[in-house]
Formats: sequence, structure tokens, C-alpha cells
Amino acid sequence: MNNMTESKTIAVVIPFLNEEDNIPEMYRRLDALFAGMPEQGRFIFVDDGSTDGSVPWLKTQANNDSRIKIVELSRNYGHQIAITAGMDQSDADATVIIDCDLQDPPEVIADLAAKWREGYEVVYAVRDSREGETWSKKFLASSFYTIFDKLVKVPIPRNTGDFRLVDRKVVDALREVRELHRFMRGLTCWVGYRQCAVHYERAARHAGVTKYPVWKSANLAWDALTSFSGAPLRWMTGGGILVSFIGGLVVLNIIWNKIWNPGSMVPGWATLAALILIIGGLQLICLGLIGQYISRIFEESKKRPLYFLKNADLGGRYTR
Repeated sequence: MNNMTESKTIAVVIPFLNEEDNIPEMYRRLDALFAGMPEQGRFIFVDDGSTDGSVPWLKTQANNDSRIKIVELSRNYGHQIAITAGMDQSDADATVIIDCDLQDPPEVIADLAAKWREGYEVVYAVRDSREGETWSKKFLASSFYTIFDKLVKVPIPRNTGDFRLVDRKVVDALREVRELHRFMRGLTCWVGYRQCAVHYERAARHAGVTKYPVWKSANLAWDALTSFSGAPLRWMTGGGILVSFIGGLVVLNIIWNKIWNPGSMVPGWATLAALILIIGGLQLICLGLIGQYISRIFEESKKRPLYFLKNADLGGRYTR
């Protein structure tokens, strides 16, 4: 191995929220991993508003290990913003994103780095199994990727999360993308460059409870679809055509019965009331969907910083 390869660095971005039971084990395994790798490791822990003992433990450890950098967000901004904050603080030759729950084994980073040395600039980890996850979460994940593949022109590999390695040039490209509603695994595919996969077995959570329940996953899926596709707006046109067609059939049925079967008409306004409710409900759904897109435009137009930091030595914030 030449000196140029030996001098390269890999930063590991680890977003976390109240993970004091997992951080020591994560650090231990990362330390053991990089002891056997040619690259120098740097560990960027991003605190997304923790209230437990996670940050004090890290600060104590950082006094003895200069590889540790602690990025403290001023409040809880969410997982995708936390990833962004960590990548903004990375100046390494490559950056790895990995969650702190140890479901994604840190040892797989060695396989990601091996592909990076071959010249790939985005190396994503594909889950061959998902131990410890409920059938409902697996079903929803599979459904999301099926819908996303149909609606979005940017292909995202199935059974992948945010666990991946990205080259320095990819990090620089992602810094140019400052949209508020972020779907990082989609953005890393959208920027392009040479990409490949590494397969692995996903483990169960090491300790604690998940900070990403089903409703948060659903919100992320909605952000992904509306950030990368305008198809939901086109659905409204199809829905309007369908309802109009059904309404035309009902009118023809009423006329037919009026002429040929006058005795079969049902007295009252039940049919009319049902039609009003159906059409009114569809209109409200369409207005709400349009409102979601308009709300995104409004939020992006304000051009607020994505986040603020507690750490004055890290600049306090990263502006657009």
C-alpha cells in the first residue's frame, strides 16, 4: 500500500438522539475497525437534541481521542438534517453515514471502503435481511420503493437506507443542495457519479427503542415522493376525470329510469347526497395536496438556514 493511500481519511457521520446505551459500543467497534484499515478514521457524532448522557460521555472520550468531533444541533431537527450537518463538518476523502443503533454493523464499512478504493464514488449498503423489524415495517418499506420506482426517474436501490460511503466530490455536490425537506438517500443517487452496492445482513437494535417509528417513516416517504415527483398533482386530474365519468353514468341512469322505468325511481335525496359527499371529499383531498406543494414553495422561499449549532467553534450554523 503506497503512502498516498495510507494518508487518506474516512469520516464516519453518526447522527443520534438519546443513544447513551449504544454510543460506547459504536465507538469501541469503530476504533477496532480502523485499527486494521489503511485509512485514518474520524468520528463525527451529531447530537440531534439528546437529553440523556450521550453528549457528556462523548465529551469525556473526546478529551482522549482527537478523532472524535461532536456536532451539537441547537434542537431536534430530524434525522435527515442531522446527516446533513455531519456531512457539512466532514473534510475527509470519503464520508460514511451510519445510524447509532448498531443495526447496520460498523464492520461493513471495510467492505464499503474496499469498493471506494476501486474507484466507486457512492457505495451503498443493501440489506439482504432485516432482523428485528416487524412485518408491517418491511411491507411499508417494500411498498414505498415500488411506488417510488414508478413515479421517480431517479432509481434508488431497494432495501437500502442511509448507510453508505460517499466520496469527497459527492459531499461537495450535496453541499450545493440545500432544500429543506431532504431525502438524503435519494439525493446521493440524484447527484450521480459511479455507484455500486455492498450486501450485508442487518442486525437487530443493540439497545434501547427505535427513534424512527412507523409514522416518521411515513413522513419521510411523503417527503421523498413530493420532493422528487409532481405525480401526485397529476393524479388529481385522473381523479377528476374518473369522478366526472361516474357522474355522467349516474345522470344517464337517472334519465333512463325516468323515461323507461318511472316506477323504479327511489324517492328522496340519498343519491344526490352521496354524490355531493364523494365530489366534495375529492375536492378537499385535491386542495390539501395542492396546499402541501404550495407550503413547500413557501418554506423554501424563506431561505432559512437548515440548522443552527450549539458549538461556537464549529461556526454556530451552516447557511444556505
